[in-house]
Amino acid sequence: MLMKTLTVKQIADVGCAAEIPAAFEKEHVEWQAADIVDWPQEFPYKPEMVFALAHTPDSLLLSYRVNEDCIRAEAEADGGRVWEDSCCEFFFQPDNEGYYNLECNCAGTLLLAYGRGREGRETASREIMARISRISTLGNGTFGLKHGKFSWQLSLRIPFDVYFHHQLKSLKGLTCHGNFYKCGDKTEPHFLSWNKVETPQPDFHRPEFFGEIKFE
Repeated sequence: MLMKTLTVKQIADVGCAAEIPAAFEKEHVEWQAADIVDWPQEFPYKPEMVFALAHTPDSLLLSYRVNEDCIRAEAEADGGRVWEDSCCEFFFQPDNEGYYNLECNCAGTLLLAYGRGREGRETASREIMARISRISTLGNGTFGLKHGKFSWQLSLRIPFDVYFHHQLKSLKGLTCHGNFYKCGDKTEPHFLSWNKVETPQPDFHRPEFFGEIKFE
């Protein structure tokens, strides 16, 4: 199994998610592609998704750029079924224990949970999720399925304290694990990943297929 490695640059913090794209351009933060179609026979559709990740003294900064043929944003509140919408996901394992799934739809509605596998996950409170600043070029309103040619960008400022089973003070010099995904179960169904997932059926909750994330 191939394990990719992502090296994450440390940059100065920003006040909110809206400042991330300009900060990434200024600091030359590199974009990576989540372009592996893990189940091509059943789900061949391949939208384009790239992501960029940086860290600051007290937060992670994450941005996605997406081109796709249909969009959907029906999840009405944080903690909802965002994976059924046009969704980008960051699964993050700070140590060798459990991992966090941070899933965010194209309107900035998100889900954050923690556990060791797919079952028995603990969802963060809405108060915790509200600490994550996020902004989408599509706005923050809900809408049903739309077909066409869509390009959108989503940025998130993720303070370390939302990772509620850890007491992260700094990521500087650490090596962690994780994966980045693009999905949309009730759009044109698709399942893309940064690091390849080798399972018979779609399943992103597989930490054995996470890549390596090294924080400078």
